[in-house]
Amino acid sequence: MSVKPQNAKGTRDFGPVETNRRNYIFDTIKKHFKAHGFMPLETPAVENLDVLTGKYGEEGDKLLFKILNSGDYLKKVSDEQLQSRDARSMTRKISDRGLKYDLTVPFARYVAKNQNELAFPFKRFQIQPVWRADRPQKGRYREFYQCDADIIGTDSLLSEVSLMQIYNDSLIDLGIEGFSIKINNRKILQGFASKIGALEKLTDMTIAIDKLDKIGKEKVFEELRSKDFTEDQLTTLDPLFSLSGSNTEKLAQVKEVLSGDEIGEKGVAELEFIFKYTDELGLKTLDFDATLARGLDYYTGAIFEVKLDDGSMGSIGAGGRYDDLTSLFGVKDLSGVGLSFGAARIYDVMEARGLFKNIDSRLDALFINFSDNLTSQYLKLATELRREGFSTDIYPQAAKMKKQMNYANKRGVRYTIFLGESEAEAGIVKVKNMDSGEDREVKISEIKDNLSF
Repeated sequence: MSVKPQNAKGTRDFGPVETNRRNYIFDTIKKHFKAHGFMPLETPAVENLDVLTGKYGEEGDKLLFKILNSGDYLKKVSDEQLQSRDARSMTRKISDRGLKYDLTVPFARYVAKNQNELAFPFKRFQIQPVWRADRPQKGRYREFYQCDADIIGTDSLLSEVSLMQIYNDSLIDLGIEGFSIKINNRKILQGFASKIGALEKLTDMTIAIDKLDKIGKEKVFEELRSKDFTEDQLTTLDPLFSLSGSNTEKLAQVKEVLSGDEIGEKGVAELEFIFKYTDELGLKTLDFDATLARGLDYYTGAIFEVKLDDGSMGSIGAGGRYDDLTSLFGVKDLSGVGLSFGAARIYDVMEARGLFKNIDSRLDALFINFSDNLTSQYLKLATELRREGFSTDIYPQAAKMKKQMNYANKRGVRYTIFLGESEAEAGIVKVKNMDSGEDREVKISEIKDNLSF
């Protein structure tokens, strides 16, 4: 017995129904991107490894999909290196390209390459697949689409306000309820690290805190102890995990702890600015979370994640400000901020909640084929219906009626149109509603007026 071919682990197919649903998500988000003045951009699937490595932290670098060099890729590897089985050192000789991990770093590379042709601030949106060598699980895939929007070339916090509006309005437009936009500022985390005298271990601190949702506070503290954080330092950090009240009240508590730390106070002030204007706009979904860390090294200011209140899925969106990302490619003083929608997770949430009921595409009309002699009439009438905005098809041959009707059911046809020799002579057709089973005899000229009963 033959074995059916399987997808590569962590990937999935999208049939016509799934693709239509996914496009609905993309189109809805794209509408809000365009409303805020963003322009479309695409970058290649493959990037040079020197573009990708070192931008996502140690954990992120481990998840890069690397592509073997063309031809004899072992040519530069010595016998000693082969015998040592040291994959890390060998990779540099057998691979110089990789699949892109996200859309932000390739975007920064694009900006650095094309800086003289762009008008700043430059606002772009991008909807493309990315790849991560992660362990597949619910809501986590190795190939998935990201929907990104970035503003680069300005440090104005109005950019953050705009991105919060896009998150809020897009998800509401998709019918998703019960979500929160968790927001923090890396300067606040830097202020805490400075306050405890551990600024040189900021990355260790943020990586540990970023795991809070997965492992809990005690495990986070255990990890910090393993990185030589003292009990006094952990005591000073503890308020991060026990804030309560409104956003304003929680910010006031942090402000008190960070009093006198210039960087930390600046982080608080930036969030106060964002909350001032999102409150005026009536956005109720923002939630200050001082433990939000975002484990990517390039973030320097506001950071945010979108999470479902019921905890049924991981974050469905994330982003933040990166003041020096393009400097990695030789271009300084270009502050940027961006967001990303997790399209695969949003799809799963909408499917689980039954939010696709009214958007699945179906064929409006199908002409049942009775005879090759009527082909010209089928083509003419189908063309007229298409011009009226009805998706219309003709069964390609005069097959048995049962076969054609089975096809109509599987295809999800709304109305079948029956036009045989006798109907053609009488100038009528029979139109059948495939959902209700009701049918009508109507004049051929009135078909378009009878595709809504």
